[in-house]
Amino acid sequence: MTAKITEEMCFSPSFEYIDNGIEHGVLSPFETKEITLEKGQLIAEGFKPLSCDIKMLKDVPVKLRDGVTIYTDIYLPITDEKVPVLIAWSPYGKSAGTAPRYKNLFNMLGMGNHWNSGLTKFEAPDPAYWCTHGYAVCNPDMRGIAHSEGDTTMIGSQEAEDGYDLIEWLASQSWGNGKTALTGTSYLAFSQWYIAAEQPPHLTCINPTEGLADGYRDLAFIGGIPDKNFIERLQVNHVSATGAKREDLTKEMTAYPLANAALWQDKVADPSKIIVPAFVIASYSNTLHTIGTFRSWRSLGSKEKWLRIHDRQEWPYYYDESNTEELRRFFDYYLLGKENGWPDTPTVRYSLLDLQGGNQTDVPAESFPPATSENKRYYMNGQFRSLQETPEPTDLPVKYLADNLPGRTSFQMTFDKETHFVGYPKVKLFIEVDGYDDMDVFVWVQKLDTFGNVLSEFVVPNHGAALQDFTQEGASALRYKGAWGRLRASMRHLDSQATDEIPAYSFDRVEKLSPKEIVDLDISLSPIGLSYQAGETLRIVISTKDELGSVMPGTPGCIPDNKGAHILHTGGEYASYLQLPVMQTSNNS
Repeated sequence: MTAKITEEMCFSPSFEYIDNGIEHGVLSPFETKEITLEKGQLIAEGFKPLSCDIKMLKDVPVKLRDGVTIYTDIYLPITDEKVPVLIAWSPYGKSAGTAPRYKNLFNMLGMGNHWNSGLTKFEAPDPAYWCTHGYAVCNPDMRGIAHSEGDTTMIGSQEAEDGYDLIEWLASQSWGNGKTALTGTSYLAFSQWYIAAEQPPHLTCINPTEGLADGYRDLAFIGGIPDKNFIERLQVNHVSATGAKREDLTKEMTAYPLANAALWQDKVADPSKIIVPAFVIASYSNTLHTIGTFRSWRSLGSKEKWLRIHDRQEWPYYYDESNTEELRRFFDYYLLGKENGWPDTPTVRYSLLDLQGGNQTDVPAESFPPATSENKRYYMNGQFRSLQETPEPTDLPVKYLADNLPGRTSFQMTFDKETHFVGYPKVKLFIEVDGYDDMDVFVWVQKLDTFGNVLSEFVVPNHGAALQDFTQEGASALRYKGAWGRLRASMRHLDSQATDEIPAYSFDRVEKLSPKEIVDLDISLSPIGLSYQAGETLRIVISTKDELGSVMPGTPGCIPDNKGAHILHTGGEYASYLQLPVMQTSNNS
């Protein structure tokens, strides 16, 4: 049966699939057949020649449990040995590795395209590399995509069931050794949380590399604030050659504004049900993926699990040669049975950023945050706009206007010794609004150098003028600017998952503000690994707008709902504070 939740979904016509052998890659024209790709062959200009002979099973039909047929491409090493298969589950076009949109994207990021063979599905493993090392790669078109039947859905139980069915079909193929794994970044990562939680019997291990895990909290309503713009960008990928429909999350945001709707409940992953080994990759810098990845890591049910927190954007990380080699060690151990010492890998490896070229990476730990990290409160002083270790005895409100510059307030502290923060920060704000009944609050923790300059760090290779333009007030996934958080005041109700360290919200009610009502907002901030030297300054910005900007170039960010004046209280019974995870070391007691 088709998943019952589809009855609750809102659908729109899919976008047209242009089957010209260009728009969706040189290998996209539909035909079920077997092709031999020869070592040294160039799939398209600008890509890497193939490193081995590959058997391509093109447009292979796979029937799902409800009778819908999807189509997949499978790349196989030419060998008599049975091989495991890596699965790249997403709506991004199984043959689109040479599509102009992806070539242009990687050129814009400064990566170029020479790092892959052109067989690489967007955000997926390169079949040329993996076939060379004894693996098959499966690139499916999800239901409703291109020539696959059915209507496209976007994360949740339908995708989870379809992924389960594909895994079990792959495990029955004569060329396979019965072992499968899920891998890839972004959409190919967050689909893993849902599929693996279904516990397909032949799923052996997973490698989620930065992916959200809650359609409401991580994508549509971050902090309870709606943002349709990036979703519209994602949904353009839902193209069909069969007249399929596509689930329209922008319509669903209007129809179901609260998270307790069955539709949004279906889009909450449950990593506690995942029991296979997991190699999880995260960063502090991806404003779309960071929070969901860390949340999934915390609840992951796998007994064998590893977390690596890197200091780049996910694509440069995933396709880096040394990182690919390390991923192969993980897969070799579980999928090929090679005794290569993988279990001795530290459970956690985190990064400590300094934003000045001196990042420390792969710092080993048994947990995240590390055991030596302790939460410490820094209270806001409204008179001096400073942060201090004890609260002021009396309240001094700080007022700023939503429709006038600067539309923000900030507080600073300068360190007298080297200080490291690793873990989960948050803020508690006692705040009211004058002239309206709600407010959207945006928080940003910055690092300033000894001269007072705000520091940030590109996480992609291109640092050119165009990317400077895009990332100055936007494209936040490409340039790390510090820990951040946001919350709509009327959506402030905490749910049962909330802790003092990590606030979490039910988003199941709207509690508008009354005149002169002071509310306390617990705002969860993105995980942090940041170092400060003596003389450097931490600044926390509390704003009426998203100062980091949109996630990617060319896409607007969320539109805040703010009017009137925001009044932040900073002492006495209303002692607002920033809570930070301080590493206790010999230099930092």
